Amino acid sequence: MFNNKVILITGGTGSFGKRFVEHITTYYQPKKVIIYSRDELKQFEMQQTHAHPSMRYFIGDVRDKERLVSAMRGVDYVIHAAALKQVPAAEYNPNECIKTNINGAQNVIDAAIDANVSRVIALSTDKAANPVNLYGATKLASDKLFVAANNISGASGPRFAVVRYGNVVGSRGSVVPFYRQLLAKGTKALPVTHVEMTRFWITLDQGVDFVIKNFQRMQGGEIFVPKIPSIRILDLVESISGEREYEVIGIRPGEKLHEVMVPEEMAHHSLEFDDHYVITPAIIFFDKNVNYRKNKLGETGKSVDDKFEYHSGTNPHFLSVEQLKQLDKDTL
Repeated sequence: MFNNKVILITGGTGSFGKRFVEHITTYYQPKKVIIYSRDELKQFEMQQTHAHPSMRYFIGDVRDKERLVSAMRGVDYVIHAAALKQVPAAEYNPNECIKTNINGAQNVIDAAIDANVSRVIALSTDKAANPVNLYGATKLASDKLFVAANNISGASGPRFAVVRYGNVVGSRGSVVPFYRQLLAKGTKALPVTHVEMTRFWITLDQGVDFVIKNFQRMQGGEIFVPKIPSIRILDLVESISGEREYEVIGIRPGEKLHEVMVPEEMAHHSLEFDDHYVITPAIIFFDKNVNYRKNKLGETGKSVDDKFEYHSGTNPHFLSVEQLKQLDKDTL
């Protein structure tokens, strides 16, 4: 579906954007792939390694609606990956987080409608479910905006959906490269915020594949959640360092002990498919009659139990230390 199409990625110089570009230019023949981001140095560095003939680089901020409208002219598909993502930074700089993650999301929606693009997928986070930190709260607001955008866009306008997943193995700013840096400096005991902490775990390739698949599945209004494993923080420490030496430093501002991707409160809106869940809209789209139980690929979902919750601590699938070691090798 991406052959001879124009794709724009906001925040495209990040880990996801780079891997998405590698995938889309390897397996498809896009007409144009536009990287939209605000850091000219990161764009320059990316151009040295991602110089496919279809690539275009636009300097711009999602806070700037006019620039977004200009960049989206002729675009078929949009992936909204731009966000301020560091939890402590968001706690200390709340206004900046709101301007990018909420106001920026609305700008992307407005620009997509103005440009009459075909489909938009926004990348979310497990922290948007039952949020306890500002980053999660802004991403929950963003998710709501993208779902409701299907009502604003009208019957013939763009379709909007959301992809929500957990921690990405080895992505920029994540714990794995941070631990590696500490070990390279000679650190013996790695810092751990809490010994019982769990997280959902997904590789960058899995995340990219899931997003691409959901462009094919989406009807508009869905929050797609992949079925992925969880990890225990002490198992991660052992898999990276070879030892179980750690230092408890306490939970950081706005940090959770466990993560949730489908809260129990949304169970009555949720459907289970073979390899993913879908949270269906809580609002009614008055000009659309959508059967979310059967997606555009013909896959059929079923309702989950009323008490269902997709929780990193109660997830039936945990990675072992050996599996984490192998995953670490595979993603290096």
